[in-house]
Amino acid sequence: MKVRVVAVGGMKGPPAALADEYARRARRYWSLDVEEVANGARGKDPRGVLLAEGERLLARVGARDRLVALTREGDPLSSEDLATLLEESALRSLPGVAFVIGGAFGLDASVLERADRRLSLGGVTLPHELARVVLLEQLYRAGTIKRGEPYHKGGLEP
Repeated sequence: MKVRVVAVGGMKGPPAALADEYARRARRYWSLDVEEVANGARGKDPRGVLLAEGERLLARVGARDRLVALTREGDPLSSEDLATLLEESALRSLPGVAFVIGGAFGLDASVLERADRRLSLGGVTLPHELARVVLLEQLYRAGTIKRGEPYHKGGLEP
């Protein structure tokens, strides 16, 4: 099963290096592609930007892929729940799971409507660069959880 991260905008500097490192680690467990689409045109109204970005994002998602939209209004998932979502997707023989990350204005309604699941990384607003780093780290963590490797220490009670 293919895992795809499709995000609006590029990355540079330290966040880019960290995203690359977690993507490299996550590829030990998943067939992972990280794809970028262009930001909406500058000077346009936010609705036009959202529409253009939404079209670009959806063009990169397969028709049978499970689409997971990252949005503040989504459901929080624990690391274990994310690992289970990926495992269940593979067991259902889905061709892939695509995680989409919007730009400055979030995600267009067309993306949210197409989404099979809406995921929140927490109640705070993150720049798309940091959201990508957090997601890639969680994909790596999900792989270690499923293989019982010692990276994940969550769930220990004091």
